[in-house]
Amino acid sequence: MHQEAEATASAEARGPATYDLVIRRAHVFDGRQKLTGLYDVAVDGAEIASVSAEPLAGRQEIDAAGAWVMPGPIDTHVHFYDVRAVSDPDSMRAFEKNELPGRLGLFLEHGVTTIKSVGDPTGGILDTRAGIAEGTLRGPPLLATGCGITGRDGHPAATVFGDNPWARERFTGEVDSVQEIRDLVHHLADRKVDAINLLSEGACAHSGGSGYLWRNPAFPDGVELQRLPRELLRAGVEAGHERGLRVTVHTTQQVAARGAIEAGADGLEHGVTVEPLTDRSLIDLMLEHDITYTPTLWIDDAHPDARGNLQKVSRAGVHIALGSDTFSGRGLFGANTVEEAELMVAAGMTRPPRYWPQAPAGRRGSAPAPTSARWPEASAPTCSYWTPIPPRTSGTSAVSAWSS
Repeated sequence: MHQEAEATASAEARGPATYDLVIRRAHVFDGRQKLTGLYDVAVDGAEIASVSAEPLAGRQEIDAAGAWVMPGPIDTHVHFYDVRAVSDPDSMRAFEKNELPGRLGLFLEHGVTTIKSVGDPTGGILDTRAGIAEGTLRGPPLLATGCGITGRDGHPAATVFGDNPWARERFTGEVDSVQEIRDLVHHLADRKVDAINLLSEGACAHSGGSGYLWRNPAFPDGVELQRLPRELLRAGVEAGHERGLRVTVHTTQQVAARGAIEAGADGLEHGVTVEPLTDRSLIDLMLEHDITYTPTLWIDDAHPDARGNLQKVSRAGVHIALGSDTFSGRGLFGANTVEEAELMVAAGMTRPPRYWPQAPAGRRGSAPAPTSARWPEASAPTCSYWTPIPPRTSGTSAVSAWSS
């Protein structure tokens, strides 16, 4: 195998040198494929200096005992702040002091090298991003959209935050007109957000006009909502593009997904989850517009069609991103990201998502590379060392399935 030869040659060229750290006897997945057999991975400073089938010496050595060394995943869909605990300035400060550092640490402990917040209080999440960049907070590089933009009385303003008006004003931006959505997008761009997140609809099926009843186990009586009107959706996308920002749209049905793409969106958050994806022309539209599809199976796997829809778009060649939709109250930050990868494999994915970091020869997409360890003579993101959590429905790990 070409990569194995390169790895061995690298070790021979270096000779019997001692590295800062050697992870011994590891399976290696480079973001493109797995290498056959076990390897030693050497690290000097912040750089991966060698990947060798021959033994390497390190001042510090870790016996991987057959576990995996791999580029750390990028979770492109998280909600970081606790929507239940934050309800006024004091509770916000308490969360940021007592809870936030630990949550950032959990992502690192699970090997997650970048996270993207898609609906947190704008000021708080941008301060968190700055703290990580400046080194006052320990965590993976953070990308942020700021608040999620929705129609007046839309999701999640009238659902998740229906009884929390203080948080509703900060976690969401509700708009009534083209001018309001344009002004809000430009305001967020002025604050240097990394992308824009628009919410077209809530996570339930509906048909007919813009108004509908949103119902799930958490809201058994239902909440009357308004879908974000098409003209506002288009205006929000256009404003984001004017500022050089990618715009993704929260959808769950085929009609909403088509509307988002036709409005110019760059990606779909959730995609199509609450019904079977039966419209082949919609998949063709995704391909034509180079759409990124984020299935969020960790939260949407309860919908019986979510996995099958992911399989359809993935096999058609649509770009897939890993995003867990992690939020407070369920699971564990970081671990949920790993579980999302395994659910995607269980759904039939056999190639890495678009924003899974890769070694230089196999890099694709445009994900920002976290600043940490690098593959030799390149700038691919840091590697994680872990034994994957066993998949819930398969005995095959995410790594081995994507690299088979």
